Amino acid sequence: MQIRVYYEDTDVGGVVYHSNYLNFCERARSQLFFDAGRSPILDAGHFVAKHIEADYLKSAKFGDVLDVKTTLVELKKASFTLLQQVFRGEEALFRMRIVLVYINFSGNVSKIPESEKIFLSSL
Repeated sequence: MQIRVYYEDTDVGGVVYHSNYLNFCERARSQLFFDAGRSPILDAGHFVAKHIEADYLKSAKFGDVLDVKTTLVELKKASFTLLQQVFRGEEALFRMRIVLVYINFSGNVSKIPESEKIFLSSL
């Protein structure tokens, strides 16, 4: 998914503020569902972040066009792990591994519905 860096994404020096990389990755995850005609909010629940490991490699700047690439690393009964990377052209700027857990609307961890597991395994 391509994202342009706007002024609101940066600090006074025009460098992307560190937490915005997480926002860019969140947007890209939602877009994966939307592109497939799905919603990240399911009939019986939704996914929440459980664990994130992030590496800031280089700075993005105001006006840059970035690509967020998402790859499925692991799929379990109630969770899945993604590798998300942010690039400017061929240059890697940010990388994170995120574990997302499926919870039902009662707030309890639940098995990921089979239809969603099929979708996630296609990532």
